[in-house]
Amino acid sequence: MSAAANLRSTEPLPLPSGLSLAPRLKLLLTFFRADLSVRPVDEWQLKSALLAFLRDPPLSLPLLPDSDLSVRSLPDLHKRRRDEPVASGILHVRDLSFLRPRNSKGHDEAEEMTREQEEEKYFHWRSSLVEKLAGIELNLEGVKFRMSVEIPPSDDFRAMKKSWENFYASELLSSRNPVRKIAKRPDTIVVRGVPSRWFAETRISSNASTLVTHTIFSALGKIRNLNISSDDEWGAKQDGTNKEIISGLNCKVWVQFENFDDFNSAMKALCGHSLEKEGSRLKVDYEVTWDREGFFRSAQYEPVRSNLEERDPLDHGRKKHYTSRVGSDNRKRFRD
Repeated sequence: MSAAANLRSTEPLPLPSGLSLAPRLKLLLTFFRADLSVRPVDEWQLKSALLAFLRDPPLSLPLLPDSDLSVRSLPDLHKRRRDEPVASGILHVRDLSFLRPRNSKGHDEAEEMTREQEEEKYFHWRSSLVEKLAGIELNLEGVKFRMSVEIPPSDDFRAMKKSWENFYASELLSSRNPVRKIAKRPDTIVVRGVPSRWFAETRISSNASTLVTHTIFSALGKIRNLNISSDDEWGAKQDGTNKEIISGLNCKVWVQFENFDDFNSAMKALCGHSLEKEGSRLKVDYEVTWDREGFFRSAQYEPVRSNLEERDPLDHGRKKHYTSRVGSDNRKRFRD
């Protein structure tokens, strides 16, 4: 059983190559005008007012540095209707230690909580925080703003689990062959927005290496297939909200696990965490989802016959795909 299977939502998970999954809560914020004012949005004032609200009772979020809240105004404010948003933001709550079962000064717990009990405590706290933040109004020198809050889809494991259960249930009901009505379950995760250099072979290349990537994701479960491709569209999708990683090349990774249990544990571990690397202050908010297209079963995926070798030079220009089945005695170094 992998370490990911017993990982709690408030615990970090060390990975190979100096990487780790750090727990955090990420919330997407959207701001609307709550009055008839047409004054420009002051990002600094809006951020300062929200930080004060978050740090004061009744929320009193512990150890919330300024850098964990970002606010930016949206373009073309003068062209927006009254019901359209004027600013957006991202809130990170990275210190979740107060949710872990432990003895602290003046608060001695009779017995340690089980993993299931701690999970329920975390989800209850998260729901309560979202409920308290949703719909609040901020008054900035007479200009009022209303805020909505959303949990990113790739951070909500329970919602994601429900999505694949509904997907396969619908597929099962729509099947024309009653004999073949066997319930399916996903086995492949898709991760976007990770820096290629973090998955590269040190001092050899800045491109993601299949060997290194395989080693990293093997910590989450037994892998059947693995594919890596460049993800140049990630920067455009972020729309400038994560400039630190847009400047470098990002990669997109498909990981097919041997069984559903490993897939489920890996998905749960990746949700609600940021990727960090030893010696770097960068905290990467990747995007994780499950593969509903059947990438490894589709015609576009053509596994390489020889272990981790580059395709024939005649295939230059095509997207390269590699399998992850690496023999310990015949691993070959390849050019990324």
